[in-house]
Amino acid sequence: MSLVDTNWLEKNIDNLKIIDCSWHMPQANRNGLEEYKKEHIPNAIFFDLDKNSKLDTDLPHMLTDIISWGNIMSNMGIENKDEIVIYDNSDVISSCRCWYNLIYYGHDPKLVHVLNGGLKKWKIENKTTDSKEVITKTSVYSCKENKELVKNKKQIDENINKNDFNVVDARSRERFEGKVAEPRKGLRSGSIKNSFCLPFGELINDDHTFISTEKIIEKFMSINFDQDKNVVFSCGSGVTASVLALAYSLINVKYMPTIYDGSWSEYGKN
Repeated sequence: MSLVDTNWLEKNIDNLKIIDCSWHMPQANRNGLEEYKKEHIPNAIFFDLDKNSKLDTDLPHMLTDIISWGNIMSNMGIENKDEIVIYDNSDVISSCRCWYNLIYYGHDPKLVHVLNGGLKKWKIENKTTDSKEVITKTSVYSCKENKELVKNKKQIDENINKNDFNVVDARSRERFEGKVAEPRKGLRSGSIKNSFCLPFGELINDDHTFISTEKIIEKFMSINFDQDKNVVFSCGSGVTASVLALAYSLINVKYMPTIYDGSWSEYGKN
């Protein structure tokens, strides 16, 4: 149950930890934290995707170290037994990246959910929001890295010849095919050799909900990769790759989200 709907969250809201993981592309000129301060789902804790990633690198949103992640969760008052719902107010469905991070660091996948439609759908339905400051009580959180859920550049390069797994890119087709410039400076246009393209936006409805599982199956079948091999998702900086990973988990219940963490921010460096 990677996805939960707004009615389920409203019904269970007092028995969950709720995380607002709103993050926006730089060119959007929006600030997730400032928006959260003005309006959020009651009791939601803000998760800063930039600050809660690896800081000693020029690559965006890279997984941090295990000690830092434990401290982040503890400071947010998250416990290992907590059932968690993550939402966002972002066009890039950034909640999926937090979902991936939690699973990578060992939180029970059955306890980690993304709110289908996020804050946008919640507000369309006139459900309650507030601007109250949420006071958290520090917890003790223990982590265990699932290192098989992340790929590095060396593994991606080796796979071009080995072809042990499929690489699926969540960027637009224009970016994937090198027809437009990358939004981040210092990156060439193009894509990883032998990778496939499935723009994440094709899996999202206007109200920010995911398309039906039947349509998700059709989308993945259309890219014609080897269904018997594992799937590794990539994008610009590891955010929308997580959207595809969550979508794939909806049609393959045994799938564990696997991300090329550096994505094109690393691979496309000039």
